[in-house]
Amino acid sequence: MEAIVRDGYGRADILELREIDRPVPLDDEVLVQVRAAGVGPDVWHMVTGTPYAIRLGIGLRKPRNPVPGLDVAGRVHAVGANVTDLKPGDEVFGTGSGSFAEYTRAKADRLAPKPDNLTFEQAAAMPVSGVTALQALRDKARVREGQKVLVIGASGGVGTFAVQLGVGYGAQVTGVCGPTGADLVRSLGGDHVIDYTREEITGHYDVIIDAAGNRPLSLLRRTLTPHGTLVIVGGEGGGRLLGMGRQIRAHLMSPLLRRKLGTFVAIARRKDLLALKDLADDGKLTPVIDRTFPFSEASAAVDHLAHGHPRGKVVLTV
Repeated sequence: MEAIVRDGYGRADILELREIDRPVPLDDEVLVQVRAAGVGPDVWHMVTGTPYAIRLGIGLRKPRNPVPGLDVAGRVHAVGANVTDLKPGDEVFGTGSGSFAEYTRAKADRLAPKPDNLTFEQAAAMPVSGVTALQALRDKARVREGQKVLVIGASGGVGTFAVQLGVGYGAQVTGVCGPTGADLVRSLGGDHVIDYTREEITGHYDVIIDAAGNRPLSLLRRTLTPHGTLVIVGGEGGGRLLGMGRQIRAHLMSPLLRRKLGTFVAIARRKDLLALKDLADDGKLTPVIDRTFPFSEASAAVDHLAHGHPRGKVVLTV
């Protein structure tokens, strides 16, 4: 099969299109014929090997799996011996082990039926970013109707989902983004927009979802209500070594404060994928795609993610 591979860590231009062996699913896995793959910060970290701490999990000197990519949407091609709830031909979305390829292996419990009213490209934009936003708002912040929610990075992959979910929970949502993202955030239901190039963050919020990683903790603490909750998403802004500098400081400070400061690692399990599917099927959640790239232009897609300031998600079509 054809796949996008890299032999080491570096910039986007290390990615190459090559012919490699088709993976064989284990007993609890599914082989998915990939139709589209999401390109998010997770891919950038895989390609660059930064922050360096992630190499403990993906390979110290070079990646153990040469094919990057997690987000996937496609059709089931084959199933392992223990998989009973999926069959060849089913249209699915979720996370796989190297989705920048014609076929990828995925654990059965990391897949769910594709929303009927979404394209494969739209479905591929949902798993990592959508589940991250869902778990941040629902599980970590426990957003309630009438609360004031601030989403930093509101026009990005996680941010566009967080704005829509916050509105759906009945919160008053303010989005922080650049000037080109303001109209998008409003179109998603955001009540207010702060253009970070022109104004500072003001006011007080019950919940802050920081999906951008470039605001000091001192500012975010002052912006929370006395019993507010800050959820830091991802490792951006956390340093090249651990990538979790702000998150660790927030975790250590939180027990000393009335405010809750913290972070988490999102895992796209089926129950949460099904929750996103239901919202999408009901028209309450729509993935925002900044741009799609053909499979052969994966390097350009990853470079656009890093330097093109995308609004919403970048998607690779296979």
